[in-house]
Amino acid sequence: MKDDAPTFALKFFLRLFEIIPSAAKRFSFLRDSSLPLEKNPKLKAHAMGVFVMTCEAATQLRKTGKVDVGANTSVKHLASVHFKAGIADVHFEVLKFALLETIKDAVPYLWSEDLKEAWSESYDHLVLAIKNEM
Repeated sequence: MKDDAPTFALKFFLRLFEIIPSAAKRFSFLRDSSLPLEKNPKLKAHAMGVFVMTCEAATQLRKTGKVDVGANTSVKHLASVHFKAGIADVHFEVLKFALLETIKDAVPYLWSEDLKEAWSESYDHLVLAIKNEM
């Protein structure tokens, strides 16, 4: 999955937009773009950032038992952006579903209930940290 992270990151967000097409309007860099979503360089960059952050959160949780969003971003900033965009619980749940399905597609030979639970737990920790600051 690591070797093809940009592809899976984009698939992650495209899956979100398949489920909730109106979610694209919540991204300022997509509102006025005439580019197809799959060709939008700003979406690709954003998707990669979110995907990497989520993967790193999963690794941190496994190693340390806690989640830190990294030196370049604060939880307060993430919360502020999500609050201003009107992100609700349902959006976080759909994004979680999209993440799990993307990982399942990326590593079908490793997929199990244990792996699903591990990714769910790390995602939930990350989202809880964001929601607590909203």
